[in-house]
Amino acid sequence: MDYKVNRLQDSIGRDVQIVDCRESMGIGEGGGLAQRGTISESESFEVVAIAMSPSKRHITKPICEITYGLREQGIRTSVLVLESGAGVPPDSPYGGAPGGSMAGMNEKEVFQIRRFKLALIHLGGISGHVVHKAKSFLRYVDIPAIVVCEAPVDYEDFAKVGIITRLVRPPPGKVECAGVIVDLVTGVVRGVSCPRDKLNEIVIKVKFWLSKIDSKEVILGRNNVG
Repeated sequence: MDYKVNRLQDSIGRDVQIVDCRESMGIGEGGGLAQRGTISESESFEVVAIAMSPSKRHITKPICEITYGLREQGIRTSVLVLESGAGVPPDSPYGGAPGGSMAGMNEKEVFQIRRFKLALIHLGGISGHVVHKAKSFLRYVDIPAIVVCEAPVDYEDFAKVGIITRLVRPPPGKVECAGVIVDLVTGVVRGVSCPRDKLNEIVIKVKFWLSKIDSKEVILGRNNVG
């Protein structure tokens, strides 16, 4: 694969990224929204951007702009749209909408995400939902993660529900997730364009943590954060 990419770069004269497109067509006007339960994979497993399922309330637009911004900086980024990313997790103390769906991650998605060095999880604007969705998604995914959301959450919020974070850890015996949150980017509103300053912040933090992972300062797996 690297040989083919180098040949393309030589012939085109610019940086090239190969992306394996989704298995189903897009939805919405012009097919601009990816179907739930689909993944578009880059040629190498560096970063996976995780988006909630598309619906009237869950617009995945910011994740597309974030992905383009990362790829422009040469970061190999894949995008996974969850099969059940909308709603709230079954064990959340916050009730969902009447007749609404339950958020969670299936075994196939866990396997797909585990192949990557770093996860970028895009969530919404309700603090309680953000925290408990992150807990549900990171329960069996043992890689470092950056959470991008609108809600003004902090590391302590995640540690309180059993997620290890870079700055705050749950009490002994209270760890409930294999994944680790290494950074946060808040103020990214769902359904609208991602501001340039927020996009720059995401790119800087992704580059920083990839360098830490590549230098073995962050070890993949439970309880290891540099």
